[in-house]
Order: sequence, then structure tokens, then C-alpha cells
Amino acid sequence: MEPEVSVIVPCRNEEKFIDRCLGSVLCSDLPPGALEIIAVDGMSQDSTPALLRRWAEINPNVKILFNPRRIAPIGLNLGIRAARGKWLLFLSAHSEYPKGYVSLCLEAARRTGADNVGGWLRTLPGDSSLQARLVQAATTHRFGVGNARFRVNAQEGPADTVAYGCYRREVFDRIGLFDERLVRNSDYELNRRLASRGGRIWLDPNIRIDYFNQETLAGLMKQAFANGTWNIWMWLMAPHTFAVRHAVPFLFVTVLIGLAGIGIYSSKAFSLLFAFLGAYAVCALGASYQQARGLGWWMMPVLPFLFFAYHVAYGAGTLWGILKHFANKSPVRKKTPIMDPA
Repeated sequence: MEPEVSVIVPCRNEEKFIDRCLGSVLCSDLPPGALEIIAVDGMSQDSTPALLRRWAEINPNVKILFNPRRIAPIGLNLGIRAARGKWLLFLSAHSEYPKGYVSLCLEAARRTGADNVGGWLRTLPGDSSLQARLVQAATTHRFGVGNARFRVNAQEGPADTVAYGCYRREVFDRIGLFDERLVRNSDYELNRRLASRGGRIWLDPNIRIDYFNQETLAGLMKQAFANGTWNIWMWLMAPHTFAVRHAVPFLFVTVLIGLAGIGIYSSKAFSLLFAFLGAYAVCALGASYQQARGLGWWMMPVLPFLFFAYHVAYGAGTLWGILKHFANKSPVRKKTPIMDPA
């Protein structure tokens, strides 16, 4: 029996989460043999490969592939080429999925006729530490992460992207595979490419993913900087991916630097800088109050500064990406890869 759904899970050094991820997916209510899981390991240096082998030994529907280049879209494409299902579902090893998750995706896809369906992320702390709880607070408010509907506004309907999509297999025959130049954001680029060619992406709020966030503030800053860097490279490689929400942190940092620089020579610019920061502080305090009210008042004094640091790190990453591009050290000028499903 050929599987109906192929679940593709790229992973690297996920020993803390991989059991939870695979265990939750295998609690599917689909008939036996209707589901295959293809775990693509990016040469993990922890116990992830051993854990995957254990799953493959006890469940013949679990298959393991290896991705020596350790780049996410390459791993995703390896999974696509090995998949046998009519539907391809891409999942994060860093998440846990409710029972019936796969069935919900299939039901939504059939009901809507969409090319890609997905749900929303319920962001949870990566561990029980105060830092992880702060990261959760900063990344679950629209002031922190913008208006991405799969994060902060899970209403049913068309969307520009969704969390961990379930695609009709023929989508990849039509538009090609993941762009292997994009170390980050390859899923977003694929969705924007799909939409630009007439495809439909649908968000269903009944489909929920429990995503475990960064465990430390340093990890969040590193992630924000990298995302900002890769966003500008993605825009240059694929202009159809531009979204205003991704550009706002860069504009924020640019205004700060510009007003601070001009302020050396002009007191008026310095006054504008303070007014700008004052307006930002009011917004940050309002967002912090809303988050602290539900997650704990102890974080109220810290969150405004965390929002600021997060936005600066993201914007600085975009600025760094621009500088590297003009120094001819970005992947933008790499030849467009062959994304043939064959």
C-alpha cells in the first residue's frame, strides 16, 4: 500500500525534541500504512541519529535520510524526492503536534481545494527558565513579530504563508522545489512563489502546532540577526517575497542611526531622536503590559528592553546583509539552482 501522506521532518541536534515530535505525529488516526515519516538528519552531533534509528526499528513507516550539506532546503528536497505520498507535509522537529493533526490538514486541504494548508503556532517556552518565558512573551505579540497571521491572528482564510504546510504533491511538479540558496526562509519563498503563480495558501485555526521557542535571550538575538540578514538576501534573489513586516526593523534601525548621526550637528535631529524613542517606548510599554498581564507581572520591567533589543538585532542583521551584498559576500549572485523534482 502506497502511503497517502509523506511527513518530512528535517532535523539537526534535536535530541531534546525529536521523540516528542515523532511520537505525536505517529499518534495519527489514519489507517495503517497511510502515513510515512521521512526524517532528514543534517549530520547531528548529539544523540538524534540514535533516536531516529530506534524509531525506524520499531516502526517501518519511519525512514531516515542524511543531509551531509546541513542546509535545510537541501534536506527538504531530499525528502520530497524520496516521498511516495500524494500529500507532502513538512514539520519542524522543534514542535509537538496534537492527535489527529495530519487528518485535520487533509480535511482542510480537501474542503478548501487549496494547494497548501497549515495552521498556527502556539509558541511555548523552550524550557522552564525565566529567559525562555521572556522569549515566549516577546515573540507572541504583534508588536514583537508583526502581523504574521500564523503567529498572532489565526483567523481562517487565505494567507501569505502558514506554519508547516501540507502541499499537494503536484505543486512541486508545477513550481519546482525549495530554493537551495536560502539557508533560511526557503519555506516562505516557496509559498510566495506558489501564490505568484496562482496557487492558494489556506490557514485553518483548527490546526495548531505547539512550537518550543529559543531557550535563551542570546539565542533569540542570534536568531533575529540571522533572520534579518537572510531576509534582505531573499528579497534580492526573489523580489516576490518582499513583505513590509520584515522591513520594519531595518527602517527602525536606519532611522535611529540617521537621527543619531545628524544629531551630532543638529540639535533638532537630536530632539527628533528622543521623540522617536519616546513614541517607541510608549508602544513597547503597552505591549509589555498586555503580555505581563497574562504571563506574569515580573516580566514587565524587562520586556520593553527585550522588544528593543530584538528589533535592533533584526534590523542590524538586515543592514549587515546589505553590506555583505555590496562587498560581494552574499549568496545573492549565485546561479539560480535547478529545482527540478526529478
